[in-house]
Amino acid sequence: MNRAKDTLILGIGNYLMGDEGIGVHIANVLEKEQLPAGVDVLDGGTGGFYLLDYFEIYKHVILVDATLDGNPPGTIRMIKPRFASDFPPAMSTHDIGLKDLVSALQVLGKMPEIDLFVVSIESIQQQGIELTETIAGIVPQLVNRIKCLLKENDESIAEPSILNLITAP
Repeated sequence: MNRAKDTLILGIGNYLMGDEGIGVHIANVLEKEQLPAGVDVLDGGTGGFYLLDYFEIYKHVILVDATLDGNPPGTIRMIKPRFASDFPPAMSTHDIGLKDLVSALQVLGKMPEIDLFVVSIESIQQQGIELTETIAGIVPQLVNRIKCLLKENDESIAEPSILNLITAP
């Protein structure tokens, strides 16, 4: 399949519900950063099928989201989901939308490479745009991990593969 764009960093979450909006906070930080060419950043809000078009046009999507997975708050994990069942069991307030979206991409045969960064949160606050101290404290670390992933991907594209080094006599 021909995809028009390289990489999308997609922050998911409800900005008005405290830590649940970590993905949106990360997108807002990364929009102000110097990123490699071909990398776009999007505040995906609470997800859903309106994001389907973005998954169809990018080769690589880096998702950032909160999760209620029982790990200590501020735990960052990276998952490479290929199926809806690969998502953590308790993906905050928009769990069904993302899982349904991935299922639709599979059915349509349009699944890009996905890297999902999940941040464990303690609970979903009912109102407020501020992150708790614990979650706010991991923002620089998460931004750095995303930038490292982008750099690794950029270097793997730039380095010639062993097949390209073999020349015919």
